[in-house]
Amino acid sequence: MNRRVVITGIGIVSPIGTGKEAYWKALREGKNGVGPITRFDSSELATQIAAEVKDFNVEDYMTKKEAKRMDRFTHFAVAASKLALEDSGIDIEKIDANRFGVVLGSGIGGLETLEVEHNKMIAKGPRRISPFFIPMMIGNIGAGYVSMVFGAKGPNYTVVTACASSTNAIGDAYKIIERGDADIMFAGGAEAAITKLGMAGFCTMKAMSTRNDDPDTASRPFDLERDGFVMGEGSGMLILESYESAIARGATIYAEVAGYGMSSDAYHITSPAPDGEGAQRSMLAAIKDAGISPEDIDYINAHGTSTPLNDKYETAAIKGVFKDHAKDLVVSSTKSMTGHLLGASGSIEAIACILALKEGFVHGTMNYTTPDPELDLNYLPNKGEERDVKYTLSNSLGFGGHNATIVLKKFED
Repeated sequence: MNRRVVITGIGIVSPIGTGKEAYWKALREGKNGVGPITRFDSSELATQIAAEVKDFNVEDYMTKKEAKRMDRFTHFAVAASKLALEDSGIDIEKIDANRFGVVLGSGIGGLETLEVEHNKMIAKGPRRISPFFIPMMIGNIGAGYVSMVFGAKGPNYTVVTACASSTNAIGDAYKIIERGDADIMFAGGAEAAITKLGMAGFCTMKAMSTRNDDPDTASRPFDLERDGFVMGEGSGMLILESYESAIARGATIYAEVAGYGMSSDAYHITSPAPDGEGAQRSMLAAIKDAGISPEDIDYINAHGTSTPLNDKYETAAIKGVFKDHAKDLVVSSTKSMTGHLLGASGSIEAIACILALKEGFVHGTMNYTTPDPELDLNYLPNKGEERDVKYTLSNSLGFGGHNATIVLKKFED
């Protein structure tokens, strides 16, 4: 049917603020969300810093009893979904629940529950395992709970493509509405992997920054002295809606989803393909799906992890796609402030793009102090700028070679 798909609701729980207004204010001000880990004793780990969610009270969004039966990643998913639904102004009593769905991305799911219950079994035996262990831990349960809490009876599933998960989720939800299988969708991601086991795993991979004495500048995408990513947590959820549905109820429209592309590197379990060859194909597919040319893109929200290879090859990929236009683009990394939310990263970065389109401001890349001679694009060092943006592109690149890209467009009636 090729229906237009618009964004009418934004909900976010992030290391730099909960709620759309707090998040946007933090992005504009270049606020840092990284600090020493407080959720457990990290003294044995090489990396002792992370971007934790700090201003979140789960009982603002559900009862204590309900919260005890959910993992932290599901807390975030339900909370962000509630904020998005409230922001959209949708009255769920007045819509067709069968055409209202959920696509959630999570790379790891209920890791905290897995760790807690495993430790309990070792210490006290298998009979002490919680009967809620499995339904708290499984990755699909975030989408399941969002569906149950809000009565969304349409398409419902979870995407697991590592750090590309929530960008795939948004793209999939877009296609579901575009082809007419639903009218309204929750779409986004949730992650809560700041646990001792999760951090230890990434530490032994030597994937994370070890700037424990200087957490404010630890996440430094595209900088010559970058030494690894910083783990983050949280959730970004959007309300995607058919244009006809949004107009019929007089909704505020933030932006339009214009294109979606994806690809596989088919190269390595963790390293991107040389020169970002897979990322290039993903970007080109999204641009083609949007029916535009590369020269129409004004701003790229990069995957920009602050790891040596990712930033190098993503820069090469952008140059490969945009050719001479690459020098006219602005590129920035939200992860310089929020850290890397793994499977949820694409969702909060999509929100940064949507608000850039709506508000005419593009946030900068913080902690950029020493240019890398191989990385020579305009990364908006340390400061955002007012900029009229019509098309934005958001990249997410995951372990296993998963690449996902969405193109978002300034809404024009």
